Amino acid sequence: MKQEKDFWFDVGPLNAIPPRGARTVKTPRREIAIFRTASDEVFALENRCPHKGGPLADGIVHGRKVACPLHNWIINLEDGEATGADKGCARSFPVKLENGRIYLDMSVAAAL
Repeated sequence: MKQEKDFWFDVGPLNAIPPRGARTVKTPRREIAIFRTASDEVFALENRCPHKGGPLADGIVHGRKVACPLHNWIINLEDGEATGADKGCARSFPVKLENGRIYLDMSVAAAL
């Protein structure tokens, strides 16, 4: 079985995303939200709340969570799981920070 090679896409500099903010990356299959926490961690989730499809990138980031702007579902940025009594999951994607730049693993983002 042939293994796909990682393809890390340079999303841009960390400072292009405000602390506790997000930006989106459009792929052929979906839109992905890249989040920056107040402590400069980065996370990537499909830009779609598991509840009603709200745009997670427009939500409020607090700690390692984001609140969906439509119905205030709280989504964990680490794994995309809804918290509390809410059930559902936004797909998460590998993302890394190197030398002040954000990279998204497009081999995973394009395959799913």
